[in-house]
Amino acid sequence: MPALIPLGDASQRPVHLPLVTVALIVVNALVFALELSGGDQFILQWSIVPADLPASHRWVTLFTAMFLHGSWSHLIGNMVFLWAFGPQVEEAMGRVRYLAFYLIGGVVAMLAQVALSSGSSVPALGASGAIAAVMGAFVVTYPRDQIRVLLIIFVFVRVTFVPAVVLIGLWFLVQLLNVGPVAASQTGGVAYVAHVAGIIFGSLTVRLFEDPRRLAAQQE
Repeated sequence: MPALIPLGDASQRPVHLPLVTVALIVVNALVFALELSGGDQFILQWSIVPADLPASHRWVTLFTAMFLHGSWSHLIGNMVFLWAFGPQVEEAMGRVRYLAFYLIGGVVAMLAQVALSSGSSVPALGASGAIAAVMGAFVVTYPRDQIRVLLIIFVFVRVTFVPAVVLIGLWFLVQLLNVGPVAASQTGGVAYVAHVAGIIFGSLTVRLFEDPRRLAAQQE
């Protein structure tokens, strides 16, 4: 199957430095370093096990789990997507609103994952739910922006451009088609439910977090 790896917004650049997006990437990397040193015990302590959550009442893991990752590829993949879409959303919202939006989106996505995989004993973790919220915000605010992507088809590799509404729309469709089988299996794996919940949350609430003055400045 062809792979499309987003590299960033080719239509415009943020006026302000995306300090929150950079900080989130750094924090995720540092937490992953702690995972490597702490091993499975660290992951079990701070991730979510949906089947155990109601009895354990460890609700803080809804927050901490979004900073954990299962592998180097999991971490790098998520951070690539965050860097591709985060700076422009941060530009539209401002740093404080963007950080609040990211964290709330991540918690909402985790809650959805727990609700639809309540019998799963596999730890739920990763930033993808929060990043999906950022993608949902991006497609509402910048639907016509061209996203620079790396297209990979077997040995064929090239950089091309895809409208945000097409790229994110296709990504959302893939997640949506996989929700039913994953939720029914209760065995964990890719957090498709969190992805769908995150992007829906982001697209529905982005207007509440945007800073009209920043958007107006972008259009000047």
